[in-house]
Amino acid sequence: MALQPMIGMEVHVQLATDSKMFCACSTQFGSDPNSNCCPVCLGMPGALPVPNRKAVEYVIRTASALGCTVAERTRFARKNYFYPDMTKNFQISQYDEPLTFDGTIDLNVDGLEEDTGKNLHMPGGTSLVDYNRSGMPLMEIVTEPDFTSAAQCQEYLIRLRQMLRCIGVSSANMDEGAMRCEPTVNVVNSETGEATPKVEVKNLNSIKSVHDAVNYELARQIRSIEDGTTDELFQQTRRWDEANGVTALMRRKESSDDYMYFPEPDLVPMEPDASWVEEIFASCPELPQERCARFCDQYDLPEYDAGVLTDTTELADYYEGVCDLFAGSPKTVSNWVMGDLASLLNERGLVVETGPISCDALAGLLALIEDGSISGKIAKDVLAKMFDTGGSAAEIVEAEGLKQISDTGELDGVIDQVIADNPGPVDDFRAGKEKALGFLVGQIMKATRGQANPGMVNELLRARLSD
Repeated sequence: MALQPMIGMEVHVQLATDSKMFCACSTQFGSDPNSNCCPVCLGMPGALPVPNRKAVEYVIRTASALGCTVAERTRFARKNYFYPDMTKNFQISQYDEPLTFDGTIDLNVDGLEEDTGKNLHMPGGTSLVDYNRSGMPLMEIVTEPDFTSAAQCQEYLIRLRQMLRCIGVSSANMDEGAMRCEPTVNVVNSETGEATPKVEVKNLNSIKSVHDAVNYELARQIRSIEDGTTDELFQQTRRWDEANGVTALMRRKESSDDYMYFPEPDLVPMEPDASWVEEIFASCPELPQERCARFCDQYDLPEYDAGVLTDTTELADYYEGVCDLFAGSPKTVSNWVMGDLASLLNERGLVVETGPISCDALAGLLALIEDGSISGKIAKDVLAKMFDTGGSAAEIVEAEGLKQISDTGELDGVIDQVIADNPGPVDDFRAGKEKALGFLVGQIMKATRGQANPGMVNELLRARLSD
């Protein structure tokens, strides 16, 4: 059978506002349970919601990044369901009149709603509910079922998270619940058009979990078709059991009718002002993919380098800051930022914006290599000392006498001594064994503590051995 996966993705993004969607309660992560609550987010009688203007702005900014249309008129609805994490037994959401829609890149619907509380299941069968999260502004990003593999879903989520962080609407930290994913998975017979019932996998909190859950669910459905056990396939909601690497049934999936949507009576329809929308669109920064393409063109970088350097706005800004200060090759800057600097930052659990090496400091180090003051090998040691002491490259090189030896007279003496001490390798080189030269160069570099100019050493040594 010609079975074709059909996967849609629903992503809930917690917006980086200071207050909740319909009240002034704080959105601070990690607060004591139930300390950020008020009559509005707890659904007390007579408490009236007021939409968060910043949350609306962030959804419109996301629409700009995704090429969406912003609705001239939109309204909220009540989504009714009875779970312990919903104090008022309904969620204020957007149903059939979303704020933005028809994205032209990867997505085609953005919606806006409030989050629910968080259930905490304790030993002994006791359950507690923390309502701090209840009322958090959530942006709902829903795709068409355009994905055909778990790998595509993974790449999509990486790019989406990167974009959300770039435009500053969300931290998108999945471990904090700021981005949660719910893929809907089924397969269709491309010859007959018959499709399996849709299965939604709920609240996945890592990109790896999405990848693994989609892979498993596709395999489960295809296996049922091939084994003739299609009675196991029905529209349902499942969860991901990470410990066992399987999806598990939670409940039969509700239809929209089950939620009994109706227009939210406490909120009037919204009509975003056209000039305000234009202002938000104009303020949207250069997006990661656009910046990546520009880095390839402007700095003549390989696509891999440009992709790594534009992974975060802060890293891209840092790279460009060093390039502005350093007169040498942008590829040299890329090599150092992605290599030695990244290694030091990773060892200490830092990123460029929190690390001790400023753009000016790194540019200063690279300038010393460029003008021949120090070798690349010594520069690596100097960078580590800059990291630990906060001193500049020039100060460390001067204080420790690390300046590269480029004086011919001084090098001649060291070369003569190395030749005298190593007659075997000298004879090997003169007999045509090129590798012997590398050994002799190494001995000279060792004798000068790595301070000899490598280029001059090679030139002078070859000339001496050719006499």
